[in-house]
Order: sequence, then C-alpha cells, then structure tokens
Amino acid sequence: MTVTWLLGPDDVARIRFAYSPMWELMASLRTLSDPARQAIHRPWVAAVRPRLATFGADLAELFALVPPDGYMPDFLTPPPEAPAPTFASELERIRRTVPQTAHTEVSRLDPARSPAIAAFLADPAGGIERVAGTLARYWDACLREHWPRVHGLLEADVIRRTRTLAAGGARALFDSLNPAVTWTGDRLHIDRPHCLVEGPHGEGLVLVPSAFHWPAVAVMSAPYQAMLAYPVAGVGTLWDDTPPPAPDGLAALIGRSRARMLVALAEPSTTTALARRLSLTTGAVSQHLSVLRGGGLAVGKRVGKEVYYRRTPTGDALTRSAS
Repeated sequence: MTVTWLLGPDDVARIRFAYSPMWELMASLRTLSDPARQAIHRPWVAAVRPRLATFGADLAELFALVPPDGYMPDFLTPPPEAPAPTFASELERIRRTVPQTAHTEVSRLDPARSPAIAAFLADPAGGIERVAGTLARYWDACLREHWPRVHGLLEADVIRRTRTLAAGGARALFDSLNPAVTWTGDRLHIDRPHCLVEGPHGEGLVLVPSAFHWPAVAVMSAPYQAMLAYPVAGVGTLWDDTPPPAPDGLAALIGRSRARMLVALAEPSTTTALARRLSLTTGAVSQHLSVLRGGGLAVGKRVGKEVYYRRTPTGDALTRSAS
C-alpha cells in the first residue's frame, strides 16, 4: 500500500525541517516494546529498562496507547511548529489537546487489547492529563540525559539534507530520504500501509528525522499539517563511543588527535559531541578545530545555539588519500 500526496508549488516552496523530542519519545516506547527489531538501540534499552519498574500502571497505559506497530493517536505526536521545539513546549501542546479529539483518535485503537484504552475513552480529559504526567516522568527517567546525543545526530542530519535540497532541489532531497519515498514531480509516494491521495494543501510539508523510528518512515496528514518522519542518517554512531581510527599517514602529517577528529568529521558534529566521542576535553577539541579550520580542512556553521563542524572538500580529499 502507498500513501500518495499531491504537492503543489506552494507546498514544495514551504518544505521545512524540524525535529521533535516528543516524536523520539513515542518511538522509543516502541523500541522498548520490541528491542529485537532495533538491535542498534540495545545499549539504550539496557541502560533504561531497570528504571521502568517504578512506573507501574501509568507506563502500561502509555504502552496501550502506543502499540509496537500500527496506528497510535496523532495527538501524542503533533507535527513540530518550530524547527527545534523543546520537550516542555511539545508536552504543553499535548496538555492542550481537545478531549473530543483525543477520544476520536484513541477510539481507533482496540479497547479489547487493554483496559487502559477503555479507561481513557471513559474520561479523555483526565486521560490527557494523566498521560502528560507520565510522559514527563518517562522523559526525565529515560531520555533527558540521552537527548543531547540524539539531538546532535538529528541536527547534523538536517544540515546534510538542507545542503542536498539547496544543491539538487526537491528531487534530490526526496531521493536521499529512504527507498520507501519516491518523488515524481508533483506526487510524493510513500510506501506505508495506507492509501491516500491527500496531503498538504499549500501549507507545506514538515520533514522530521528520527533515530528511534529508524529504519522506517511514518506520515501524518489532515487535520494536522502533513509530516513525513524519515530515518536519520548515521544512526549507527548514536551509541558508539569508540573513537574512529586515524590512518597512520594522516596522523604523521597532522598529528593523531587531529587525524582522528578529521575522520570523525565525516558527519557534522559539535565540539561537545567530538569531545565525548574522542575522549578529549572540549578545550582540546576547540584548539584542534581551530588548527583544522585554519588549514582549510574543516568549517563550522551555526545552527541555533550550536556550531556544527564538518570536513571541507579539501579535508575529504586528504582523508581519502591517507586511508
């Protein structure tokens, strides 16, 4: 089955990127439900699973509303309104959900699967407040400390996709997202278990990279703004703290620490992320980056409050030639 969206000129012109802490939270619940299907997140599962015992029935309600696959109520994952929303702002949007909207969406789930679904439907206003409280506790216990790492990966992906869009237009962008996504010039075909000729109506399309929903795509549409969640690139490095090896020739030329850093900058990264991955202080990383930038091997770009560094074409060529 395929979702088919008709994209007019205004929709293409209003393509924007965003990332969503709440979307990652909901996808992480599915990871906990079935860790085997996402072995890449096992280090995170092992770290947080012992913390779940304190949640009791509250967490059972979340798992009932967010089944391992298939539909989950859209009010739990509203498309981001800003490029970089905070968890608190997204949680507040959930709290403001109209109870009738929540009831309509939750009623699409099978009440026989869990008594928590029937309880929510009996009192949607109370259910919204109860779920919001559980989400806040779950965030604090299981995701808050890991968010900077996930956030860095998502922002690096947005930088990469923005460059692709600028260089090759919408076709190059959509071709880069996932094999399930196909662009034919005015229609976006998404391989999902639905069949809709629907989508944006001039308000544009929100593209949301996701680490915990990897490797699948997901869609939202009317009455919400059309949103496509796609698997973030580089997810294999998310929980990997092993420093990248430096080719001996490159290390001899610019020093081993700078060579390792240049190898790591194949993907855009912040000073903090590089320091963690390379087991260096942020001060040492800043000094090495200054040298690499001065030599034309790396460049930085500010995104929000962070500066992301990446290799220049000269840095790419030097790394390849030394490998």
